[in-house]
This record gives sequence, C-alpha cells and structure tokens, in this order.
Amino acid sequence: MKSLYQRQFFIMAGVILVSFAMLGSAFITLSYRYTVSERQDSIRNNARYIANILSKEVSVNDELGGFYLLPDRFQPAVDAVVSVTGATVLLSSQNGQIIYAAGSAGELADLSQVQLPSSVVQSIQATGSFEAMTTLGGAFSDPRYVAGVPFQLDYRGQEVLAGMVFVAAESASITEIWRAFASIFLFTSVVVMLIAFITTSVTSLKMTRPLKDMAEAVRKFGHGEYDTRIDCNGRCDEVGELAEAFNAMADSIAQAEAKRSEFVANISHELKTPMTTIAGFADGILDGTIPPEREKEYLKVISSETRRLSRLVRKMLDLSRLQSSERVTAQEQFDVSEVMLRVLVSLETKINGKHLDVDTQLPDDPVQVWGDPDAITQVCYNLLDNAIKFSYPETTLGISVVARAGKAYVSVRNHGDTIPPEEIPLVFDRFHKTDRSRSEDRDGVGLGLYIVKTILNSHKENITVTSEDGLTEFTFTLTLA
Repeated sequence: MKSLYQRQFFIMAGVILVSFAMLGSAFITLSYRYTVSERQDSIRNNARYIANILSKEVSVNDELGGFYLLPDRFQPAVDAVVSVTGATVLLSSQNGQIIYAAGSAGELADLSQVQLPSSVVQSIQATGSFEAMTTLGGAFSDPRYVAGVPFQLDYRGQEVLAGMVFVAAESASITEIWRAFASIFLFTSVVVMLIAFITTSVTSLKMTRPLKDMAEAVRKFGHGEYDTRIDCNGRCDEVGELAEAFNAMADSIAQAEAKRSEFVANISHELKTPMTTIAGFADGILDGTIPPEREKEYLKVISSETRRLSRLVRKMLDLSRLQSSERVTAQEQFDVSEVMLRVLVSLETKINGKHLDVDTQLPDDPVQVWGDPDAITQVCYNLLDNAIKFSYPETTLGISVVARAGKAYVSVRNHGDTIPPEEIPLVFDRFHKTDRSRSEDRDGVGLGLYIVKTILNSHKENITVTSEDGLTEFTFTLTLA
C-alpha cells in the first residue's frame, strides 16, 4: 500500500505532467500553424512582388513576335528576395519552360532544361495562383513549398500572359522559427517540471511528516503515555490546527484520567470508611469485645453506616444515569416557583430541626420555564438540602426567582461558614468535601452539587456560587417559556 507521501507526490506529478502536456500540445499546434502560415504568406507576397516588377520590365519584340526580359532591371529585386528569404525564384514562359532561375548554384545547375507539369500551368491560368508542396516536375530533389503567380503585360491594348513566377522554399526553412520556439518551450517546460517535482516532493514530505509524528504520538498515547504531545512548530495551516486539536484532546484525556484516578481514590475512601466501621463493630459484637449492654448502641451505628452506603450507591446510580450518552433531557413547560415551594415543603422537618426562618421572594405570577421538571426538582432539592445542612441554627434560609432577559434566575441563600475563595471552583467536583465537613457531615457523600452541575449542563444552563461574610448563595438559570 502506498504511503500518503507517495500518493500526494504522484497525484501532483501527474497533474503537472498532464497540464504541461495539454499546454505544450496547444502551444505547439497554434505556434506551428501561425509560423507556417506567416512564412507561406511571405512567399506568396514575394511571388506577387516579383510578378508586378516583371509586368513592367518585360519588353515586346514585334520583329521576333515575342517578349524578352531585361535582367538588369528586375535582377536587383530578385536578388533581394533570394538574399532575405533564402528562397529560390523561377521564371517560366507561358507554356511552362523555365527561362530564368535565381538561388544557390547547386540548385540551379540544370533548371533551364526542366519543363513544368501541365497541371501547374493550367492551375495558374485557371485560378491565377498555385500553392503546393512539390518538386515542381523534378526541378528540386525534394518537395518544397512553392507559390506561383502569373505576370502579365499590356500587348496591343490587351492583357496577355507573359509568363509565370515561382518562389520555392525548403520545408525546413518554413518551420525554422517554429522549431526554435518549440525548443525554447520544451527546455523551459523541462526546467519548470523539475522545479515543480522537487517542490512537490519537499511539500508532500513536509505535509506528511507531522502526520507520522501524530501517528507515533497516538501509539504512545494508546500505551498510557499521557504526557505525549505534538510540536506543531508554529504552523498556522490545517496540519497545525490538527496538531493543536490533538494536544487539546491529549490534555482533556489526561485530565479525565487524573479525575478518574481521583474518583477511584475518593469512592474507595467513601466506601472504606463505613465498611471499616461496620466490620469493626460487628466483629466486636461477635467476639465479645463489646459488652452485651452496649450492643444495641453499636448496632445503631452499624445501621447508620449501612444506610450511608445505600445512599452512596443510589447517588452513584443516579450519576451514571445522568451521564449516560443515551439520556435525552425532556423539554416541557412548568412553573419553577411551584417546584421550589414544593421542595421547600418536603424539607420542612429539616428546616424546623435547625429552627430556620425562610425568606421567599417569588413572583405573584407563575414563572414558566423549559426543562425536565423531575430533573429540576432534584436540582432544587439538592441545593436546598445542602443549604439547610450547612446553615447555622436560628438563621434565615432564602429562596428567590427573578425573570430577566429571557432567563429565570433561581437563587438559594444560607448563613453559615464562608467558603474559602480557593474552594469555590471545586464545590461542584465529585466527592469534594473540606476536611471539616468530612468529620461533621456523616450523611453527605459529596455528589449532590456534582449532580446539580451535571443536570444543568444537560439543559445547557449555568450555575454560579458566591460566599462572603457567612452568606453563601447558589444561582442557576433556566430558559423562559
């Protein structure tokens, strides 16, 4: 299987080759047509130019009953054409007999004995011109491009055919300029393609090398090396973004792994403490270490710790249900003020046990919001239960609901110990407790506020906490219906 580098290189190389092939074909075709056409036009124009001169320089010999040429008059023009174009100039009589030739000495040795083909003579007499690649009846050893035109003169008031002018050029001379253009183009194309191939190779290698580094990093990550990161070398392209995304994912996984380890440690601690108490007191009763008159007292402790274990398991099951990817939050309208009052009534016994006053600041009209009523009820219960638990006796417990800017802001306040500023960001973590609360709060398992945060996250809502001078307030939002 070819690597990504090879595929990238071959694709780019193929595109470059096809592009240059198409461009080269178009250039060669168009330039050939242009240069050949221009050369042929030049030959035709030279033939007409010489014919015009001859029409003026041919003399009539009435005594001989024919025409004769005056070479000293048209010879300079013919020599100029031969010198500039490198062509061969032939003059023939009206019946096709060559009577004059100008060109290289080797080419013109026996031309005076050549009779032009009748088809050539007839073509000029019928159409007034002749053009073809031909040897002109053996006048040339190889085919050449020949242009022929008649030259006429006024004889006794009539235009009569005096002869014909032929200008012949070698095919090589016609395409000489085109070959020069083509050679330059091909050389330039080869140089450009070499540069393109080298650039493509370097670019493909530079593009795929970070991907190989990522693959190696992923393999290390799979073997538990969570500190592995990719150095993107300051790249700002898509590969750099991918490297940054991988590093962000690695950070997230590393944090999740750290939290998992912390979670295992916390839950081990939470389970170990009551289980140790239960096992110790049960063993003490069984082996007689605890006197019979105190067995009932210690059995109550065992029962309390057993219920604590049951609450912990139930909270863990609730948390698992809330974090399930298959769980979809039900969205319906309900009155959040009514939910708060209903939860408040359910906690009346605990409120009276601490002799707390309740300050309710609820609107007269219902505050309709969107959400899962059962889940929000659990949020309100956890917040109120937590506020009661940590309130000083004979203080005030406050709840309020305010509708503002499309949101309902629900607040729960209590008077108790101030939460240290460094602890506020941690209050929603799993099993978070201060050392003081671990010893005093035997009923808590450290999951209540974490469950609150999880439920509100599933509703895409926020919760904040402030704690100053003994007043602690939790405020969460809901979307108004």
